[in-house]
Amino acid sequence: MFHKEGYKIILITLFLAIGIALASEFLIDSVWIKRLILIAIIVFFVLILQFFRNPKRTFYSDDKQVVSPVDGKVVVIEEVFEKEYFKDKRLQVSVFMSPINVHVTRHPINGVVKYSKYHPGKYLVAWHPKASEDNERTTVVVENDTIGAVLYRQIAGALAKRIVNYAQEGQTVVQGSDSGFIKFGSRVDLYLPIGTKLDVTLNQKVKGGLTTIAKL
Repeated sequence: MFHKEGYKIILITLFLAIGIALASEFLIDSVWIKRLILIAIIVFFVLILQFFRNPKRTFYSDDKQVVSPVDGKVVVIEEVFEKEYFKDKRLQVSVFMSPINVHVTRHPINGVVKYSKYHPGKYLVAWHPKASEDNERTTVVVENDTIGAVLYRQIAGALAKRIVNYAQEGQTVVQGSDSGFIKFGSRVDLYLPIGTKLDVTLNQKVKGGLTTIAKL
């Protein structure tokens, strides 16, 4: 129901909400102000719960397809030079996550993790052209015999201040399984071979582990 990365924050928020509600009850005389405070507390707590939700999903593994690593909207489709791992041209597909999206990151293919690296950095807005190079980020490459190597990069944004990455080099992973979490909005870049036929278009909404990005 909720992702493990949110347990601590949810508990802290709950205790703070209870404390503020009790304090307002004893320290404030106005009934209307008490009600407004209570409504604000409830709304805030619901938003926290929504952010860390991890809905149950049924995944269908397919070695010939690449699925979206996250929920969100496709904001970039372009050919770029990927200089960290491949060091050649790749087709980049970027998915932007708003604060209301599910923020679990999932493995886009079955395979073995060949590369996993964390990079500290800035917190530019996620759609900034330099965000994929300058922001805090993690780069993960998963490879299998059917598709080859696929790189995906978690990128922190102006609100996202912490990236969690579970992928470890040498680890065998299953398509759709948890690979990490980005707290409070950001984006994920996916790098595919040039010439890959995509199953998504710009501004299309996608779901992590479910929406097919491409078939190879």
